[in-house]
Amino acid sequence: MHRAMSLSIVILAAGQGTRMRSGLPKVLHPIGGTPLLGHVLRTARALNPARIIIVHGHGGETVRAAIAGDDLLWVEQQPQLGTGHAVMQALPHITSDSRVLVLYGDVPLLRPDSLSALLERLEDHGLALLTTHLPEPRGYGRILRDDAGRILRIVEEKDATELERKIKEVNTGILAAGAADLATWLARVGTGNAQGEYYLTDCVALAVEDGKAVGAIACHDPNEVAGVNDKLQLAQLERVYQRARARELMTSGVTVMDPERLDVRGEVSVGRDVMLDVNVVLEGRVELADGVRIGPHSVVRDCRIGPGSEVLAHSVLEEADIGPDCRIGPFARIRPGTVLHGAAHVGNFVEIKKSEVGLGSKINHLSYVGDSRVGARVNVGAGTITCNYDGANKHVTVIGDDAFIGSNAALVAPVEIGAGATIGAGSVITREAPPDTLTLTRARQTTVPGWKRPTKTPKT
Repeated sequence: MHRAMSLSIVILAAGQGTRMRSGLPKVLHPIGGTPLLGHVLRTARALNPARIIIVHGHGGETVRAAIAGDDLLWVEQQPQLGTGHAVMQALPHITSDSRVLVLYGDVPLLRPDSLSALLERLEDHGLALLTTHLPEPRGYGRILRDDAGRILRIVEEKDATELERKIKEVNTGILAAGAADLATWLARVGTGNAQGEYYLTDCVALAVEDGKAVGAIACHDPNEVAGVNDKLQLAQLERVYQRARARELMTSGVTVMDPERLDVRGEVSVGRDVMLDVNVVLEGRVELADGVRIGPHSVVRDCRIGPGSEVLAHSVLEEADIGPDCRIGPFARIRPGTVLHGAAHVGNFVEIKKSEVGLGSKINHLSYVGDSRVGARVNVGAGTITCNYDGANKHVTVIGDDAFIGSNAALVAPVEIGAGATIGAGSVITREAPPDTLTLTRARQTTVPGWKRPTKTPKT
C-alpha cells in the first residue's frame, strides 16, 4: 500500500546544541569537510523524495545560508517543544497521502540502504522504526516489546524504570509512517513526561492502541545511527567516517600507509598504484592518476595530478593541474591557477601562484613564481622571484623555452625573458632580456685596501 505513496522527508535540525559550546549551529559542524546536515541531505536525496522539509530553530538563518538547495522547504520551530512538536510544524506542508520519513540533522552517517529497508518495512506496517542494540544504552529511549516480540512502545530514559533501563535495544529516533496516521497520532500526544515536551516516540504506543502494527529494522552498526551532541562525539564520528573513506580507497587499490592517519574531505578519484603516506589531507575534488605518490603531511585541495607524479613531504597544493611525472616538494606550495606540464620539478620552499610551468622545467629551491608563463626546459635558480605586484596591480612574467635564470634574480613584471636567454645571478631584470644572450645587472665588485671592521667601544 505504502509503495505507491509519495515520500516526504522531514529533517529535524532545530536543536541549540548547547553542549557543542560553539557559536556555530550544531548541524553546521563538519565531518569530512561537510556539515552534519549536508551528510543527512545527501542521504535523503539518494531516496528521491517528493520533498525535503528542514525544521530549523537555533541559528536558522545561518543554517539556511550555508545549506543550498532549491528542493528544500524550511520550516521554523519556535518555541522548541520537542520532537513531536517539530514534526507538527512540517505536517501542514505534506499531503495526507504521503509517506513521511523523519531524520535528524545531527545523525550524519546513515546509509540510504538502511532507510530503503525501513521504508520497505512500512509497506506492511502502520509505523516503522529504525533501532539498534547498544551495550551501554544510557541516554537512549528503550524499545519495549511483548512476550511475542511485538513492539508496544518506546520509553525515554528519564521516564523509564530501573528494569526498563536494562533493555539494550534502543530507539534511534528515525521512523517512517503515513502522513495521515502521523497527524492523527501527534494530535493526541501530550506533555505528561519528565521533560514536559511532545515526544515523537509517543506515536508508537498510539499506533499500537489503534491496532496498527509497528515494525522495526535493526541497524547493526551503532555508528551509523549515532548522533553528535558534543565535540567528543564529533571527533569520534570523524574517525569512523575517515576509516570508511580509507577502506574505500584501499579497496580501489590505493596503498594507504596508515588508515588511521588519512583525512578525506571531498571526492577523490584514483588510478592504479596510488600511494598515500601518513597524515595526508585530500580536500574538495581530487583526481590522482596511475602511480601518483603523496608524501607525508601533505595537503591536496581541488587538484588533478597526472600519472607518475610525486608530491613530497609537507607540501600544499590547491586548485592546480599537475601533469605527468612531475616532482613537487618537499615543503612546496602550489597555489590556485597553477599548471605544471610533464616532468616539471618544483622543490623545497618554492611557491608558485597562477602560473604555467612548461615541460621539464625546474624551480628547485627557495623561489617565488607568480603570474608567470614559464616555457619548457627552463632552469630557475635558487632565490629567484618574479616581482608580479606593483602595489596596485598584478603583472605577467614570460620566460621562454630553455632559459636559464641565475640564483637570486628578481624579474620585475611586466617583463619577458627570451628563449635560451641566461640571466646572471643576483640580477634585477626590468626590461626584456633578448633570446640566446646573457643579461645581467651587477655593480662592479670593489675591494677597499686597509679597511678595518668596526669594533665595540670599551665600557668605562
